[in-house]
Amino acid sequence: MKENEDPFGEPLEIEITDSLDLHAFNPKDVPAVTVAYLEEARKKKFKVVRLIHGKGIGVQREIVRKVLSETAFVKGFRSGDEFSGGWGATVAELNVD
Repeated sequence: MKENEDPFGEPLEIEITDSLDLHAFNPKDVPAVTVAYLEEARKKKFKVVRLIHGKGIGVQREIVRKVLSETAFVKGFRSGDEFSGGWGATVAELNVD
């Protein structure tokens, strides 16, 4: 690699769907990723989104829920049901008006 060459190349653009799996992200990046995802999901007019944080000991879940509770356009949130990840995912309802 040359001295001035960017080792990361061009940013990867990820398609925004109604679900985001946070396992691929570094825990310190989860708050910023969650905020950015929610903003893009709202632009796409998703009324309900699912954030997959895993079950673990609940650290990621609490980070996600803190962001959700501080986001003005989030109407509410809950754990996923048995078909959408159970307590390993949080389902949020967005105000898209």
